[in-house]
Amino acid sequence: MTETCQDDELRAVLRGLLTTIGDKWTLAVVATLVQQEQRFTAIQREVEGISHRLLAKTLRDLERDGLVSRTAHAEKPPRVQYALTPLGRTLLDPVDGLIRWVDRHGATVLRNRATAG
Repeated sequence: MTETCQDDELRAVLRGLLTTIGDKWTLAVVATLVQQEQRFTAIQREVEGISHRLLAKTLRDLERDGLVSRTAHAEKPPRVQYALTPLGRTLLDPVDGLIRWVDRHGATVLRNRATAG
């Protein structure tokens, strides 16, 4: 790696974010919020296979880290919308870089997996 976090607190932040972002569901949830804010049920429909509990946890974790905002509208019935924050949008460039890397090297990874067992 060309850069490392020199600060212990920032290394802990990095480990936590890698755990959150590397989670099976996080990037799928983020992808549903790229174009517009969404209600919980709309996100759940878009992210095939995610349970109510795991979606709630994922959104809570993203909100805790400031990557997603939650807006509750005072209506009957209550309406809650989720959106990427400006900080959350800065995550899109590194993710796009990872996607480009997989486009270039994914076939090699698949071949390596096949020969490994």
